[in-house]
Amino acid sequence: MSLMGLDIGINGCRALVVSQRGPILANVGRAYDPASTRSPCELDVRPIWAAISSAIKEAAARTANDPITALAISSVGEAITPLSREGTVLAGCLLGHDPRGSDNLARVVERLGRQRFHDITGRVPGPSHTLSKLCWLRENEPGLYRDTWRFSLVGGLAAHLLGGSTQCDYSLAGGTLCFDMRQKAWSRDVLSVCGVSPGKLPELGTAGTRIGMMAPRIAQELDLPSHVGIVLGGHDLACNALGAGVVRNGLAALALGPSVHLTPAFHAVPLVSMLLREGLSLEYHVVPDLLLTDYYTRAGGAWVRWFANRLTPLEQREATRRGISLYRTLLEEMPAEPTSLLAVPPRYEPTLQPGAIQGLTLETERGELIKGLLEGIMLHLGVGQERLEQIGVSIESYRATGGGARSDAWLQLCADVLDRPVERTRTEHTAALGAALLAGVGSGAFGTLRDAAERLSWPEQTFEPDPRRARVYRERLAQVGEWASAPQPMPLKPGQAAGA
Repeated sequence: MSLMGLDIGINGCRALVVSQRGPILANVGRAYDPASTRSPCELDVRPIWAAISSAIKEAAARTANDPITALAISSVGEAITPLSREGTVLAGCLLGHDPRGSDNLARVVERLGRQRFHDITGRVPGPSHTLSKLCWLRENEPGLYRDTWRFSLVGGLAAHLLGGSTQCDYSLAGGTLCFDMRQKAWSRDVLSVCGVSPGKLPELGTAGTRIGMMAPRIAQELDLPSHVGIVLGGHDLACNALGAGVVRNGLAALALGPSVHLTPAFHAVPLVSMLLREGLSLEYHVVPDLLLTDYYTRAGGAWVRWFANRLTPLEQREATRRGISLYRTLLEEMPAEPTSLLAVPPRYEPTLQPGAIQGLTLETERGELIKGLLEGIMLHLGVGQERLEQIGVSIESYRATGGGARSDAWLQLCADVLDRPVERTRTEHTAALGAALLAGVGSGAFGTLRDAAERLSWPEQTFEPDPRRARVYRERLAQVGEWASAPQPMPLKPGQAAGA
């Protein structure tokens, strides 16, 4: 018997099927049709469902000899879709980056106070969260708000379309800004300020619990067995950590994608209130008794893409024509030793602040420049690691995920800068794998998520920090930390060359 994990984002979805014995049997991705975008902030649900159905159907065809018994869903947070009592989709899926309602959110935070708001929700307030959209709809679309029975998050919407419920787990609920972390319930204190009824939000539950069966008609259309169970999934951040095997205190996921995320798992710590001072949010892990926070930079693989598209456009087109990866070629050009460059990624919050690259000379090679960019990204995360340690969140080792985790050179750089072992996971699609692990627990295939992770999520290779290179980067961290703490850009000091 096999287990399916669905990972649903704002640009596409993925269906991954894993055997209970360990092998990955199918891994099918689908991008949404461009017509799915009604506006820059809204997606048409129909093309989303078409992509989900297509991915599931192909995955089912590849695993006919090992039938799927259960599935769970990892999904992006914040985005919501209004449903009628009869289950009809009433409007498009409103995305997190929809700026509407930000004024309402500011009034809620002002009324409650920033510290109290963080104490209730565990979150640093921002306009991308669900609460601002709910406030805006109540004031500007009163008819739609009145007719809506449930505002469903993306995972609940997919489960509903498959025949299950719109139920939401605690990791996803946190991203709405409507959730009281201490009570594990929708916060009446927050919702009452803006007049939103908690009855319009999904029922809450624990990730990994069974929430229904796939509708027979849907199962037949997707060429699935008639007895596929639907298990409550969670936020993609938490599912990614689970799929990477981050199931105990001291481990952290290191997601190397277009943006780069450092996500440690930990028990409650005495200084958790200091997370707000550091601008960090808190959410429940899908693994019981663990919490997560996320320190990230948007300038991850996106910075490498900028380099390839802007500085090597002809080679990029030729690589596309030949069907090879220019990114892999560029990363392979990186020197083993630290560069003499000091690159600072651009900051996007609270306002856009340009990045900088210092130390360029006429002798700087292309591989050095690429490594300098990645050094800047990883030094930024190194600052985050130090700040987390100051509030009691320690990290022993990392599990690397995402497309960047396929590069040996990048993973070695991660180990050297962070001065911690970095382990490559068996698949880059760990959010979908994490959802499959939840399906395994919910269907009774595994007793606990830790058991499931031990059986199905293991590291392929470990990259140990080089002591000499780690010492060079440790000396640079002080300067980068000084810059990161500044409210405005500040002049950079000359970068220290390797071995200096």
